[in-house]
Amino acid sequence: MPPIQTRSGNQWFADHRDRTAHFPVSILIHGAGGTHLDWPSELRRMPEANGIVPDLPGHGRSGVQLRQSAGAYAADMIALLDALKLEQVVCIGHSMGGAVALMLALHYPARVLGLVLIGSSAKLSVNPALLEGLATDYPAAVQQLVSWQYSPVSAMEQRRAVQRLGALSPTLLAADFAACSQFDVRTQIGQIQQPALVVAGDEDRMTPFRFSGEGLCDQLPKATLAKIAGGSHMMMIEQPEVVAAPVQRWLAEARWSST
Repeated sequence: MPPIQTRSGNQWFADHRDRTAHFPVSILIHGAGGTHLDWPSELRRMPEANGIVPDLPGHGRSGVQLRQSAGAYAADMIALLDALKLEQVVCIGHSMGGAVALMLALHYPARVLGLVLIGSSAKLSVNPALLEGLATDYPAAVQQLVSWQYSPVSAMEQRRAVQRLGALSPTLLAADFAACSQFDVRTQIGQIQQPALVVAGDEDRMTPFRFSGEGLCDQLPKATLAKIAGGSHMMMIEQPEVVAAPVQRWLAEARWSST
């Protein structure tokens, strides 16, 4: 489908909504340097998600605009929801997409029914060597990044990721990770009253479990934790059915209330 015109510019999204479904619409927000294809079909086509799956501005098919913060991406998502005339959604975010989801809950609470946060945290620390490498030796930085994101046994997925990220504009990926490095809502996250599902991998080297799992769950007043055994940062690609199971169950059992 063609991009939709919003006040933030043209935004492309995959539309997996079923107008006859009895589930609220979810918006699935990918992470740094990603696209909607970072969400495998088990998640993006999940009936309970009833989802729209955008490419963030500057990513995939959504044009060349660059954003400098999770808050700016959150404003883009509100512009998309307004263009689609969606008043409230469940926000499902991976990594930087989780940061965007948290910014939506903090700054646009009336638009957010609930949160699913996968491999994310209230603060996204980025290794300074990665930020420097993205500026000085992009191919080597991409290799290092992929080795941190995926499990060592996922050789095929790593090769695909290196090829995809290697084809990106270095400026785009550097901007995304700069936005991640600046993200910190630890003093605000206790204000979020929407129900949340925290999905965390116990072998995540980008966002370690102590931050993405129990730490994040403890900070959110109404959170449930789903721990993914052997889960890497890209757990939804490596273990799509395992990650999808708790998300599907949580969405199916949720009792939503407007904020």
